[in-house]
Amino acid sequence: MWRGPDTLITAERSLAPVAVHRVGAEARLDSSTWMGRAVVLKQRVVKGYRHPILDKSLQAFRIKNEVRLMLEARRAGIAVPVIYSVDLAENRIVMEEVKGMRVKDALEELPKEKAEEVAGKIGEIAGRLHAADIVHGDLTTSNMLLEGNRIVTIDFSLGSKTSDLEDKGVDMHLLEEAFHSAHYRRSELFEVVKDSYVKTYSGGVDVLKKVKEIEKRGRYTRKE
Repeated sequence: MWRGPDTLITAERSLAPVAVHRVGAEARLDSSTWMGRAVVLKQRVVKGYRHPILDKSLQAFRIKNEVRLMLEARRAGIAVPVIYSVDLAENRIVMEEVKGMRVKDALEELPKEKAEEVAGKIGEIAGRLHAADIVHGDLTTSNMLLEGNRIVTIDFSLGSKTSDLEDKGVDMHLLEEAFHSAHYRRSELFEVVKDSYVKTYSGGVDVLKKVKEIEKRGRYTRKE
């Protein structure tokens, strides 16, 4: 639960036994139930090589940052999982479990017309994020879930609040890379993404120009 920009309110209730959802370098995701709701528990991994006080401080900062970005994204009209509880003592967020498939997988199976519709929604999501000066940090189709007709954006753990053109350019470059690697059979769909992006975000043309600059510098050059 949330009360203002600087105060996190914990509303922990007993959790049912958990089932491992995914384990990553920075966080562990488990499925469970909380107050009768299907939830995902996102628990940040303690880093043993850090001083415990420093690690605790960093974990708390990153949890708060992720929660703030998710709430700001929701205010910008972007579907994100509902956050039920934040427990800084346990480095944990309890959030809605979205019953959908990854857009990464869906785009490989959908008929062309539906895939183009999804691509348009992806561009709109990116545009709404950047119009609100939210940089996702890992903007790929792996971090989007297709639930019915809506796309739910997840995992803001690498995100930031910034108006920096470079950061937005890197966001869009990562998304473009996803279409040229995971969706290479349908890479042309990124043109639909771009069209939707610039229609949604007035600064979109400048961001896409920055993407070209980033590629030319060679730092993020795509291998054809």
